Amino acid sequence: MSKFYTELNSKLREFIEQQKIFFVGTASQEGRVNVSPKGMDSLRILDANQLVWLNLTGSGNETAAHVLEQPRMTLMFCSFEGNPLILRVYGKAKTIHPRDDPWVEHISRFPKYPGARQIFSLHVESVQTSCGFAVPNYQHLEDRDDLVNLTGKLGEDGVKNYWKEKNQLSIDGKPTEIFK
Repeated sequence: MSKFYTELNSKLREFIEQQKIFFVGTASQEGRVNVSPKGMDSLRILDANQLVWLNLTGSGNETAAHVLEQPRMTLMFCSFEGNPLILRVYGKAKTIHPRDDPWVEHISRFPKYPGARQIFSLHVESVQTSCGFAVPNYQHLEDRDDLVNLTGKLGEDGVKNYWKEKNQLSIDGKPTEIFK
């Protein structure tokens, strides 16, 4: 049976902090809905109604485009080990770029990853838990280092060139404002 909460209580926060992967869902007014898996050490809970996550360089930049047009965001966490549980966090997000004043405060919360392109700040409006009985059991072996290795080899200028080529528009042609 699902339950709704108005904030992230200590039990829900503990569950989130134990997960190795989460999924981000966003959509603009029209076009594709995006669901993107996120991993690594890229999420921080600031308080019961606020969290931030670090968005690293990727082949697309859908979340940034969607949040510009429609700030709704859903984060989903699944228990792949131990007791079954699915947790969804619903809220309104805003994008923080390296050029924005809050960047310095928030980037210090994360390990130094090459290719960090945005931080998303999510104001939690509601939280839902559900059983997760049909989610399979998986074992986390390790984080992949492919992205860190690739962006590290590209260097700062190479990453910015990649952003110019691949990250300025969403797959639906919507701007991401990665450069402004």
